[in-house]
Amino acid sequence: MAGHSKWANIQHRKGKQDGIRSKMFSKLSKEITVAAKMGDADPDKNPRLRLAVKAAKAVSMPKDVIERAIKKSQMGDAADYVEIRYEGYGAGGIAIIVEALTDNLNRTASNVRSYFTKGGGNMGQTGSVSHSFDRLGEISYPASVGSADDVMMAALEAGADDVESDDEGHWVYCKIEDLSAVSDALEKALGESTEAKLIWKPQTLTEVDLDTAQKLMRLIDLLEEDDDVQTVTHNFDVPEDVAAQL
Repeated sequence: MAGHSKWANIQHRKGKQDGIRSKMFSKLSKEITVAAKMGDADPDKNPRLRLAVKAAKAVSMPKDVIERAIKKSQMGDAADYVEIRYEGYGAGGIAIIVEALTDNLNRTASNVRSYFTKGGGNMGQTGSVSHSFDRLGEISYPASVGSADDVMMAALEAGADDVESDDEGHWVYCKIEDLSAVSDALEKALGESTEAKLIWKPQTLTEVDLDTAQKLMRLIDLLEEDDDVQTVTHNFDVPEDVAAQL
């Protein structure tokens, strides 16, 4: 498997700290509403909702906002959202997967296509890049939870398939259908995780130069600013010397 991208992880955390909380809360609220509407409104009986609530709590979303999103799913006038995935290429042929929740497919497809064009890339057909990624469950823990050996042992006993550790933390990977069970088992062994979610994990990472990195970051910013876009995944990594110049 490809190594964990420390640069991407640091940028993700910095984004949280730098002020896009209201947009993040909006997207998480949408996922909570959709999860509750598709299954049970009780997180204990709905694994997807439980993971959505966990993700919301990880970024300190207020309890009343979470509860309001769940209640919204039970209202007759709640919007019907469709899950849709877009795939394409950014500068340098970098593979990008975009996941969205939308109540207007035409609007979202048009917007995403325009972002790829503005960002120097192009949108491809479904399946054009996803073959370069593995669909997995990912459970994150801070480095302080224990040593790499301790986490590996707990993860294997919980039914996980792999663990990656560095001085930033630990990332446990499992089959998507096992995510809820593995997350619950790890919580008993290691305590509450930072995050538990489904991801597209790149099979290999491609290092990029400064010019390519700048173009890719512009494209990702455009995509993530869209209210319909939930996640943006890529397979590039930025060397330390390039990251210092960004």
